Amino acid sequence: MRLTFNIYYSGKNGNAKKFMEEMLSSGVVDKIRAEKGNIKYEYFFPADDEQTVLLIDSWENQEALDKHHASPMMAEIAQLREKYDLHMKVEKYVSVEDFEVDNNFIRK
Repeated sequence: MRLTFNIYYSGKNGNAKKFMEEMLSSGVVDKIRAEKGNIKYEYFFPADDEQTVLLIDSWENQEALDKHHASPMMAEIAQLREKYDLHMKVEKYVSVEDFEVDNNFIRK
């Protein structure tokens, strides 16, 4: 079961964008993308909110996600979030490939 998270990082004075830039330049993002089970780790900008960055984070399964959460990178991410004084909103999605689609209805 693939898991996808929309993680909204919000702050002030462009701090969400600075956080994203440091995540990229420090190599943390490359390390996460190289982890076994990572499908997607991409940043986007909402058109109507200049103080927010959206991260779409997808994993093959819960086991891969659990290993990521136990990795040293989580401490690095937490430190950067604190440095830039960011707030998070998280949405979780489960892939539809685990469901049956019949006549435009989704069934488990």
